[in-house]
Amino acid sequence: MRRTPASKAPPSTTKRGRAPSHRVLHAGNPRAVPAMFGLLLAALFLVTGAPAYAVPSPGEGQQSFLGNDISWPQCNGDFPSEQAFAIVGVNNGLANTTNPCLSEQLRWAEDSAGHPGQPTVSLYVNTANPGAAGSWWPENDEYPPGKDVHNPYGPCKAGDYGKACAYMYGFAKAYDDAYFRGIINPSSYFWWLDVETENSWSRTDKDANRTVLEGMTDFFHSIGAEVGIYSTGQQWDRIVGTVSSSSNLYSLPSWLAGSLNASGAASACSQEPLTGGGRVVLAQFVSRGFDYNYACP
Repeated sequence: MRRTPASKAPPSTTKRGRAPSHRVLHAGNPRAVPAMFGLLLAALFLVTGAPAYAVPSPGEGQQSFLGNDISWPQCNGDFPSEQAFAIVGVNNGLANTTNPCLSEQLRWAEDSAGHPGQPTVSLYVNTANPGAAGSWWPENDEYPPGKDVHNPYGPCKAGDYGKACAYMYGFAKAYDDAYFRGIINPSSYFWWLDVETENSWSRTDKDANRTVLEGMTDFFHSIGAEVGIYSTGQQWDRIVGTVSSSSNLYSLPSWLAGSLNASGAASACSQEPLTGGGRVVLAQFVSRGFDYNYACP
């Protein structure tokens, strides 16, 4: 996700006043796109003379079925408008922080137009493996304190910065994201794990980096929520590397960053997913200061 504020754009003035719908279809499974969606895309092509993923102006998300993602960098600026679906960052850039305008951005997200193959509102969380450099690191297999956690790499012990305690760190950060950031009904959302080199990771222990994400995934699955991975192939390789089929990350859907424009994002749908058992369901690009997301068919 971008670390710098988005440029100014006209704020949304459309208010639909309907109850939010967070989960539409499982992003990790093949989905049948309704015939109406295809007709709308065809109609748009005829009207504009260009594909529905042509480079958008702010406010064109609804017409082109593109989504937007926003987080703390947009707190002091305007938000995109008329987005088809929205993804909101829960943290303030680090895994142990809270987005200061999360509630405001969730209200914006709930006004999304809707997309036949994406949840109307999803969330993303920052991830990291700070080890000894972190402000907090687990010393046992309890989280919250007093509640035992089944640790497939355990036991976690004080001074251990390997897989066992890395798993507990991920589990704990996901717990905090669900219950301490101000999210209501966390199990109703799709949660994306934002994996980027800008956050703290072990440079020598990719296994420990991987188990942080496995701990987060296990927690979100334990509350009935669905999970996916956001990254680029290059960053994922540097941080995690190849994921075996025995990992709970193996089948998670991929949201790929790094496309230069809308047509590039559409092409990214055919790229390799971040994990061998997953598939690319979203591709991100930046246009006129906002993050846009193309939903892969």
